[in-house]
Amino acid sequence: MNKFLDYQRLCRLCPLLCLALAGPVAAELSEEQTINYIKECSADWASSVVTGDTSRMKVYFSEDFVGTGIEGNRYNKTQAVASNGPSDIYRSNTIDSVDVRLFGTTAIAHGSETWEKYDGSKGQWVWTDIWLLRDQSWQLVAAQDVEISATPQ
Repeated sequence: MNKFLDYQRLCRLCPLLCLALAGPVAAELSEEQTINYIKECSADWASSVVTGDTSRMKVYFSEDFVGTGIEGNRYNKTQAVASNGPSDIYRSNTIDSVDVRLFGTTAIAHGSETWEKYDGSKGQWVWTDIWLLRDQSWQLVAAQDVEISATPQ
């Protein structure tokens, strides 16, 4: 009879053990680490406008990414990470601010960056990015950009 009770306990314990073992293997990022990662990726995207280096963007942009550009056009990951080398238009582009809010497996980043072109014109992009946690990795899935010119072009 004791063997029967032990068998029942094992049967009750086994599903719980299986669920525990089936959980994610990779350690999850803390809230602070997630916010810092998203801010680092935002700075990377901003610098790529000048440098043309989109190598990291290929990692954090999701395959199904869709962005809305400053003229209302839609663009996908392939278009976003296409690089023609260093910019011959933008002299500089720096992040002004990035605020990240987390909602479970979703993050919303609001930010702005200031740019200067070689022709001397200056302006700012203000944007909203949507991130999702997929397969233990934060991925950028959507972006909306607005341009504010500081000087006439």
